[in-house]
Amino acid sequence: MEKVEIRELKNRLSHYLRQVRAGHPIQIVDRGEVVAELLPPSNGLPGNTGERLAEMARRGLVRLGAPNDRSLYPTLPRLVPPGTAKRLLDEERGEC
Repeated sequence: MEKVEIRELKNRLSHYLRQVRAGHPIQIVDRGEVVAELLPPSNGLPGNTGERLAEMARRGLVRLGAPNDRSLYPTLPRLVPPGTAKRLLDEERGEC
């Protein structure tokens, strides 16, 4: 992966963006330390996100939370019939 200093990146941003668009990731370096990476966008598939998170967890970059426990959040009964909010708003606006 190519490394580029921040000043060089600022001066030749279009050049480096073309490289990333072509599929070549770039690491951005500040005083010898990698501070960021420019990567081409992912294909946006939903399954891809979970795989990437799992990989980041394996590398120790993130910590995955526990699954939600639905029993902690019971479904409350309706206090008013469906459509009540719309009816009240229509009345308030004079659209009855």
